Amino acid sequence: MKKTPNTIISCALTGSVHTPTMSEALPYTPEEMIRQGTDAVAAGSAILHVHARDKKTGLPTPDPDVYGEFLPALADTGAVINITTGGSTRMALDDRLAAALRFRPELASLNMGSMNFDFSAPAARYKEWKFEWEYDWLVGSQDLVFVNTFRQIKHTLTELGAHGTRFEFECYDVGHLYTLAHFVDQGLVRTPMLIQCIFGVRGGIGADQENLSHMVTIADKLFGDTYYLSAFAAGRHQMDFVTASALHGGHVRVGLEDNLYIRRGELAESNADQVAKAARLLTELGREIATPDQARDLLQLKGRDATAI
Repeated sequence: MKKTPNTIISCALTGSVHTPTMSEALPYTPEEMIRQGTDAVAAGSAILHVHARDKKTGLPTPDPDVYGEFLPALADTGAVINITTGGSTRMALDDRLAAALRFRPELASLNMGSMNFDFSAPAARYKEWKFEWEYDWLVGSQDLVFVNTFRQIKHTLTELGAHGTRFEFECYDVGHLYTLAHFVDQGLVRTPMLIQCIFGVRGGIGADQENLSHMVTIADKLFGDTYYLSAFAAGRHQMDFVTASALHGGHVRVGLEDNLYIRRGELAESNADQVAKAARLLTELGREIATPDQARDLLQLKGRDATAI
């Protein structure tokens, strides 16, 4: 792995798993996305990872017009904008790619394999819901496969990569690293790569730090010093993995997409809450917090002027 004294903090603002009933802090209107993204950058985030939601109901949406209501303001913060190509487990690939293809961001996420992706557990915790869609959205995840075939991955690499967009390669298990190695061998992946190892999603690898060590060992075997590591854990292990990734020399991700809490039993008031806590932990470990421009240099990104945001 490539190592640097500067640690990139990515902030995933809203995602497509949590629902509005779970936290008043979860942003879904354009105004909330702009405010929370701006505050997250001020707290130390160099990269903003974005999904979009319907501004009236909070339902995840792939509509590029909705992204367009908040992307320019988020880009004005100076942060690197990382648009999802995962969208949600219910979206077709064309929908998942629509916003990224329109705005041609510096960075986009790319999931490296099909998997079960069960986020139904919170459905049992609530008796009343803010919106009618929420309960079925959660419970229905038990019966869905998050599809990312080899053909789909190649299509994303070629279609979006043709615009100079680089990728955050999301790996939810060890096999996803080998899938990435296949596309590296085909010459479809530029280096240095940003590999995001993800832990704690039901259907993926568990949030055990031994698994992080194993993923790093395999990534080092497959890719040597051609990649940067980033890692995060969904849910209550979020901050543990901030520390663990940093100790491996990697970068980190936090945000309300991944975890709604700031500590056990206490909901985070905003994405910036989590970014600020991660920045404090990293500083105590002797790590410098990367600025957006330092992140661009490390990842060899094309810059905002080459995007359509």
